[in-house]
Amino acid sequence: MSDNSKKWYNDGLHFSCTECGNCCTGPPGYVWVSQEEIRMLSQFIGRKDGRLAEDQLRQVGARFSLTERENGDCVFLQHLPSGRRVCQVYSVRPLQCRTWPFWNSNLQSERSWDQAGRTCPGINRGQTHTCEEVERQRTKKRWW
Repeated sequence: MSDNSKKWYNDGLHFSCTECGNCCTGPPGYVWVSQEEIRMLSQFIGRKDGRLAEDQLRQVGARFSLTERENGDCVFLQHLPSGRRVCQVYSVRPLQCRTWPFWNSNLQSERSWDQAGRTCPGINRGQTHTCEEVERQRTKKRWW
C-alpha cells in the first residue's frame, strides 16, 4: 500500500485558480524566496544587480521573504482600475506562490482545506488534481 493511500485526499482535490489575488493578501506572513528566485525576480523587473529593493524584500533570520504593504498585499500585487488584482511578476513568481493551495497547512485535514476555501474561490472547484499531483506540488523544491 502506498503512503498516498493514507491521505485524506487520496481521491484527489478540486482546484482551479480564478486569479482573484486573495492568496496574495491577508494577515501578515511570509513569502519565502531563494537566492535564485530573488535573482530571477530582479531580472524580470529590470534590475541589473540581481537584488530586490528594501521595500520588496526583507531578511528574516537566515532567510528572505517578499515584503507586504500595510494593507497586507504582497508588494507585487497590483490593483487594476477594473477592480481585478494581478501579480506583476506572475511568470517568475516564487515556488511558494506556485504551489498554492497545496501547502502542508491546507492539507492537514479536510477541515483545513475547506477553511482555506473560504477565502480562495478556486478550492473545491474546477480541475481535479490526483493525490500524486498534489504530493508533487506539496513537496516541490524548485520550479525553474
